[in-house]
Amino acid sequence: MAAPLDAPFHAQLQALADKYAAGLPLMLDKIAAALAACRADGATPSAEHLHVLHELLHGMAGTAGTFGFALLGQQCRLVEQQLRQVARAAPAWPAAAADLDKVLRWAATNPRASTYD
Repeated sequence: MAAPLDAPFHAQLQALADKYAAGLPLMLDKIAAALAACRADGATPSAEHLHVLHELLHGMAGTAGTFGFALLGQQCRLVEQQLRQVARAAPAWPAAAADLDKVLRWAATNPRASTYD
């Protein structure tokens, strides 16, 4: 049986989850803007733009699951890992960018979905 103190804790956690959900569109916009900056560099993104994109994805991958967006976090983690490969081998960039486009389109419709397609 849950202790009475659990209710305030769960209410605080829900408030944090609601705040995260409310800020999600802005976070996704920042990721989209970082992706656009990488693409503006031409065939190979600059190390600086790639770093910004990687950091945004890393943050999303690390927090999304905590607040009810598990699959979004997993997909961001996969693209984040691809970006590490891009840093070592530029030919990996087109696939990583295309995968991130797909994640952003999917997240725009239902980032809490339990299936990814």
